[in-house]
Amino acid sequence: MKLYFASEASALAPHIILIEQNIPYELIRVNYASMHTSEGGDFREINPNGYVPALTLDDGKILTEGPAIIQYLADLKPETKLAPPQGSWERVELWEILNFMSNELHALCAPLFMAEIPDEVKEIITEKLEWRLGNLANRMKGRSYVMGEHFTIVDAYLFPILSWMPRFSVDLEQWPELANWMDVVSERPSVQRAHQEEIDVPAV
Repeated sequence: MKLYFASEASALAPHIILIEQNIPYELIRVNYASMHTSEGGDFREINPNGYVPALTLDDGKILTEGPAIIQYLADLKPETKLAPPQGSWERVELWEILNFMSNELHALCAPLFMAEIPDEVKEIITEKLEWRLGNLANRMKGRSYVMGEHFTIVDAYLFPILSWMPRFSVDLEQWPELANWMDVVSERPSVQRAHQEEIDVPAV
């Protein structure tokens, strides 16, 4: 498998899961400005939408959306319990929270990275983002991880999103559940290894 990533992007989530699953992979860096990859190609040939993550399988198939990729990876080794079994109520809950993170957290972050977006618009977006983070914190009360007492693909997806909050002047300390969760997940060996491996891939 090949995982296409960019620095500090949401591709960190499938990278973490690949490590958790002990699945062999190759990391390919993408330069967003040029769309060049560290293997010498044009990333738009892999994902015409031009964003990471993208995962190419050994048979040539390509997945290009983070939530789909991490669910696919989790189901390769169900014994690791990184996602509940297909058909269970818990799996439906996982879909629910993944959709929330994708549509209500990740999507709100995207314009906050854009220099052309006016500050007054960013302030409105940040207010909405903080409201949703508060709702997530309430959901996590009394839990070690998002879904309960076990680390899952949901936690892997949330980690890069919350890692962006300092850039947006959003202080996670206002939600102890999120701040404490961030401290715990930051120390997870798969997370630390993924960070280091992404640093080690040469710039394009």
